[in-house]
Parts: sequence; structure tokens; C-alpha cells
Amino acid sequence: MKKNWMRLMMLAVLPAVMLAGCDDDGDDNPVTPTVKEANVMVVHASPDAPGVDLLVDNVKVNTSALTFPNNTGYLTVPAGSRNIKVNATGTSTSVIDGTVDLLDKGNYTIFATGSLGADDIEPLILTDDLTAPTAGNAKIRFVHLSPDAPAVDIVNVTDVANESVLADGISFRDATAFASVPAGTYNLEVRTDADGTVVLPVNGIVLESGKIYTVFARGFVQTPQGNTNTLGVEIIEHDMP
Repeated sequence: MKKNWMRLMMLAVLPAVMLAGCDDDGDDNPVTPTVKEANVMVVHASPDAPGVDLLVDNVKVNTSALTFPNNTGYLTVPAGSRNIKVNATGTSTSVIDGTVDLLDKGNYTIFATGSLGADDIEPLILTDDLTAPTAGNAKIRFVHLSPDAPAVDIVNVTDVANESVLADGISFRDATAFASVPAGTYNLEVRTDADGTVVLPVNGIVLESGKIYTVFARGFVQTPQGNTNTLGVEIIEHDMP
């Protein structure tokens, strides 16, 4: 009788042990925490600076030297407070070194701006609104990054009888917000804000429906000796990261 009692006790305890073992399975498959990330594009806009590397928290994130006036495209980096360095390629010499707060799922463009010869290299950090434009439209913003150019206006002269100002009186390191415009091919003029002198015609800019663009003025009005990076514009198409 005693043996039968012990057998019944063992049968009663066994299911509880098995259930406890099942509970442990949760520990073997923990939930992976969500990684918070941001998207950062770096643009080399200094017309007399050498090729550079981008470091985030001292980790190089570009695969090859970034040269004027090119960009990295969007790079995915950890969100949060991050140390950003822009170093001369292959060296530890930083032309930009600072802390940037990057929001989770945020999109940013960092322009390396100014003149190395004038000891005036600074970052311009812009938040990129990548909300899609409405049907039939594109979005565009303008950035003034020519170190020796005066304040300028950007004028749409596609229809010369009905020209319109797209950006008014933007100075060095200024940027407009993204604006929605009908998709199409545009002729623009960069004019001095002071007297309206045309300093740069920009013809045949194609803005596609649904696309987002940054147009930035770069280069020197008066190039230093040995430098060939004259005033011009670059167009960045913001591919959705």
C-alpha cells in the first residue's frame, strides 16, 4: 500500500515538473529589443578641402573617400546622441568634430561647408522631410554653400513672361524649407539679392513627380590660385532610405 501511495505521488508531481520546464522555454527565446536608427547623408561642399571620411562614434561608415562636391547617400547609423567626425581621408585630422542628436527614424543631411584656406569649415545639419509630395508634384529646397558669394535669389524663368522667385535673399549657409512644385523641366537663375545681377543660369533641371530634391550652390565666385572649383550648382535626389 505504501508503494502504491508513493507511485501516486510521483504521478501527481510529474505534470507540474513538465509544466515548469515549459515555462523555461520563454527564456530561451527572448524578445529582441527594437534597434533605434537614423539615416544620415554627408555632402562635401567645401571647394578647397581634400577628400574626407565620416566617423560616427569613431567608427568609419563610408567605404571610400568623399570628395567635393559629392555625397554619401543615406547611411544608416544608431540613433541618439552621436559624435560625428569628418576627417581628412586616411588620417585622424578632423575638420568637423561635434555631437549630434539623431532621432529614431530621422533623416538628416550634414553638409561640410566653408573654406579650408580661410579656416572656416563648419557643418550645416538639416533635417530632411521625406514625406512624399502630392500626385504630379516634386519637392525642392535650395541651399547656399558658396563661401564667397553674396546673398542670392533663385528665380524660376522657365516662362520668362511670368518669372517667379523660389528663394529670396538666402545667404551663405542658409537653406529654404522643402516646397512643393509641379513636376517638369525648369530654367532657373541665381541672382544677387542686392541688385538682381544674374551670376549663374541653371537650365534644364528635371524634377520628376514624386521625387524630392536639394539644389545647392557650391564653389567659388573668385577661385583661389590653383583651384578650379568655380561657382555652380549640384542637385541631390533624396532616395527614400
